[in-house]
Amino acid sequence: MERRAIGELLERVASGEVAADEAAAHLAELPFVDAGFARVDTHRAVRRGIPEVVLGLGKTPEQLVGISRALLARGQRVLVTRVEPAGVEAMLELPGAVHHDVARCVTVAPEGEPVFPEPTGGTVGIVTAGTSDLPVAEEARVSAEALGNRVDLIVDVGVAGLHRLLAVRDRLQEARVLVVVAGMEGALPSVVAGLVDRPVIAVPTSIGYGAAFEGMAALLGMLSSCSAGVTVVNIDNGFGAAFAATLMNRLGPA
Repeated sequence: MERRAIGELLERVASGEVAADEAAAHLAELPFVDAGFARVDTHRAVRRGIPEVVLGLGKTPEQLVGISRALLARGQRVLVTRVEPAGVEAMLELPGAVHHDVARCVTVAPEGEPVFPEPTGGTVGIVTAGTSDLPVAEEARVSAEALGNRVDLIVDVGVAGLHRLLAVRDRLQEARVLVVVAGMEGALPSVVAGLVDRPVIAVPTSIGYGAAFEGMAALLGMLSSCSAGVTVVNIDNGFGAAFAATLMNRLGPA
């Protein structure tokens, strides 16, 4: 149940359309659902405005389906990240489930609702240094759209050819928040942050040859950025960047 739904329920109680004890029964289910293998946090949408998001790694197909059903039963959309093949197969049995292959995510909307909610606020720009960074950028895109953002995905504008980045400078400036995804030496977020007056969330990826140390070089480069105000998430954490961008987008000017 989300804040909007609680408000509507209370209005129906006030109008006499719903009995107080019936409303209390609905609210009593809010904190969490104990499924034995998981305590599904059905109250998170009320506290944070965003329902619980499920990490698919390490969970069995049965666990993923069980958690998803618990969220759907309370009218919440489901976003599962890093879903392994067996989990994808099981989740696609749920009505309305969609597999986002490159992003390695599965989304499920309650019956009769669109895959993604209607976007609000400004645009979240997602920028990749190279095509090899797309899996992480797609995780960020799917997550951002599932969390109610309008997204502009800009691909392959890394520092090896800065003319490509300058050609989309207007799109960078039109975004309210920018998620910049890069591997190798991770230089792109610093360059982007030097061009725009928007928050920049840097995402290091594990793309690169040996001395890139599976993303450590990019991570350290981003943490050491000479462009003030660059915020950095963990290696390959497209979802974390999308979540942070969502909170910034909601707080920004209309």
